[in-house]
Amino acid sequence: MIWNKSAECMSADERTERQGIALRQVVARIYQTVPSYRAKMERTGLVPEDICSLDDLDKLPFTTKEDLREGYPFGLFAAPKRQIVRLHASSGTTGRATVVGYTAADIKLWSEVVARCLAGAGVGSDDVVQVAYGYGLFTGGLGLHYGAELLGSTVLPISGGNTKRQLQLMRDFGTTVLACTPSYALYLAEAMRELKIAREDLKLRVGIFGAEPWTEGMRREIEQQLGIVALDIYGLSEIIGPGVACECTKRAGLHIQDDHFVPEVIDAESGKQLAPGERGELVFTTVTKEGLPLIRYRTRDLTELERTPCKCGRTSTRMRKCLARSDDMLIIRGVNLFPSQIEAVLLEISDLAPHYLLVVEREHNLDKLSLLVEVDEQVFSDTIGQLESFTRRVRSALESALGLGIDVRLVEPRTIERSEGKAKRVLDKRKLA
Repeated sequence: MIWNKSAECMSADERTERQGIALRQVVARIYQTVPSYRAKMERTGLVPEDICSLDDLDKLPFTTKEDLREGYPFGLFAAPKRQIVRLHASSGTTGRATVVGYTAADIKLWSEVVARCLAGAGVGSDDVVQVAYGYGLFTGGLGLHYGAELLGSTVLPISGGNTKRQLQLMRDFGTTVLACTPSYALYLAEAMRELKIAREDLKLRVGIFGAEPWTEGMRREIEQQLGIVALDIYGLSEIIGPGVACECTKRAGLHIQDDHFVPEVIDAESGKQLAPGERGELVFTTVTKEGLPLIRYRTRDLTELERTPCKCGRTSTRMRKCLARSDDMLIIRGVNLFPSQIEAVLLEISDLAPHYLLVVEREHNLDKLSLLVEVDEQVFSDTIGQLESFTRRVRSALESALGLGIDVRLVEPRTIERSEGKAKRVLDKRKLA
């Protein structure tokens, strides 16, 4: 189903023209209302009149998360405080959170783009959508909530946690759509087995999963264990929250709502724009937001763009599933490594559970990477010799795929801490020393 055909199926020329007009308008507005943006443009001799079309996008300076933190709390807002009807914030690792503000029009826009995403996933007014993302300052819960209501679905705003009750209401209320992190979806599947709840006891058919990277292997695990179609939704609070992009049922990439969020992919080191199909860092310019419009915001997510029409009929730009970020890459003894690469290997090995933790330590000035991964109960009850053989098999598969030796430790089921939100995959003890 296509929610907004005029926006989602316009021609390439019309899309580019609309984006260019909106870009000129937003640049002129932030130049007048956001001192830090004006200062950045003045340092390069740039004035709003220099931006005539979408082709001029790369003339504009980048925005980073650090800019938001330096402007804490409201320094980058382009609308007066009296027009801001909602505040969200991410937790700040440096002591300063990333604060985002929404006008009433921004909330309406947010609902619209999430409704488009859900419609593309096959969700409609007959569905019961269980929103198990966190509510509150995190944007996940409320974003899915408003989009599903606009679509006409019945919303169960249960938030995260309280897993036993999640499953009880899922069964009692006839939930058909589950929205949560992919790691929590697997946790729910694990709890179902413990509580003796069969897949046939539920009416689930679709999962809308995001807020953390997840591999195709994890998708297969979720679909097999829950008996659903698992689709990826993408968003970040700085841009709007969930709803920036989402897979449709064709699963040929995530459709970006690019009439509102203009995407680029750049080389992370040089900042140069890359062509469609080239992998690099994803950058967004929000051309219609009022409260916190951002120009060329560097997401640190790595992906590539596809600008040809999708078989579903939508003509919007698509992005490949994000499996890694340019800033959570581990460098171990000169080897660049992303947790998603390890996960992809683990999910190909039977008898391993999809729960793992990477531990990075420094011994004698050398980095050491250890992997704790759960195995099935039956494997863990094998003899010491069999466990050692299985460990060598896992270690060999990882070294073959990654070109790096990893200390593998098999642990009992449920040893690794579960998450009801984003899964914690890396414990970097180098930063704690």
